[in-house]
Amino acid sequence: MAPPAARLARLSRTVSFSACHRLHSKSLSDEENLKLFGKCNNPNGHGHNYKARLLISLLFSLQIDPVSGMVINLTDLKEYMQEAIMEPLDHKNLDKDVPYFAEVVSTTENVAVFIWENLKKLLPMGTLYKVKVYETDQNIVVYKGEETISE
Repeated sequence: MAPPAARLARLSRTVSFSACHRLHSKSLSDEENLKLFGKCNNPNGHGHNYKARLLISLLFSLQIDPVSGMVINLTDLKEYMQEAIMEPLDHKNLDKDVPYFAEVVSTTENVAVFIWENLKKLLPMGTLYKVKVYETDQNIVVYKGEETISE
């Protein structure tokens, strides 16, 4: 009897974290920042309850392990997310407490890049498929790593 065909799956896991920030670019004047970012340029910042949803897939086959029945061990994934997302971002002022944002504007797009880069260092190579960050129910950023735009 032939072995069963490989079963394919992608796994998604979500964490929520709270953080504050100020949208402000050092490359722009105060007036330009206010015009570009509006109330999000408040000198005292503002906060969000972010959600980060990760889509994990195994390199090549996205195969469910026939022994464990899992794509990735959820206990391990939870620990990776704690280290890559919760510890550096939860209940922090992104601009003041997270060195990455000292020179990078703390937009949700850049938060997604930050999360991607941190997780990529911890997860098995090629398993991270995308990071989806919900700043609000209406503002959502999807990041899939370095992608280029064809001209």
